[in-house]
Amino acid sequence: MVPFSFAGEAMLLAAGRAVYWPREQALLVADLHLEKASFFARHGQFLPPYDSRETLERVALAIRETGARRVITLGDNFHDPDGAARLDPHVCGMLQALTRAVHWVWITGNHDGPATSGAAECGGERVEELQLGRAVLRHIARAGEVRPEMSGHFHPRVQVRVGRRRISRPCAVLACARDGAERLVLPAFGTLTGGMAANDPAIIKALQPAEKISAVLRAGDKLVQFRLWERNA
Repeated sequence: MVPFSFAGEAMLLAAGRAVYWPREQALLVADLHLEKASFFARHGQFLPPYDSRETLERVALAIRETGARRVITLGDNFHDPDGAARLDPHVCGMLQALTRAVHWVWITGNHDGPATSGAAECGGERVEELQLGRAVLRHIARAGEVRPEMSGHFHPRVQVRVGRRRISRPCAVLACARDGAERLVLPAFGTLTGGMAANDPAIIKALQPAEKISAVLRAGDKLVQFRLWERNA
């Protein structure tokens, strides 16, 4: 795990694109998109049907590595509102074991349907957004937000040069405002999640007002930042 600071809080960028907040004992993951393969299979595009199992195994590993007492998902938990009903019994049991082991909060996203609906058999609590410490946690960054904010939705990725090659990697996106306020978009955690360029205008617009916006990712045991946008640059 690699330490970084967000909104005056010590954070850790954990393996598998998760963020761990030690003071809150909270593991934050965004965009699991569980049962994405089975959704595509229903529409004639067949993918290996193991994405949910792999994603939940990675969540379980991150819980063990961090010692998290809470898991908070930042929306798009299932790929569609019927996804929970398609979980095979083994994977459903995995998910139920996880939601019993920790305090689990599902923040709902645009793929999930309203917080009042969904599969109760999966366990956990469902909310549209959550205030934790000084930060607001939601699925989609809200332009004009002046509080510390953590969100998902965009699946940001950055291209980095390694020798003569360019490699695309999932990343977080950190925005810093003039008054020091910070906002963070987490990378997608799910196995079958694509990505959007971290400097895409949609991401830059959602994180305004900002003075600078950077991609943040792990490189071994180090934290690396790449400047994406700067006001008047």
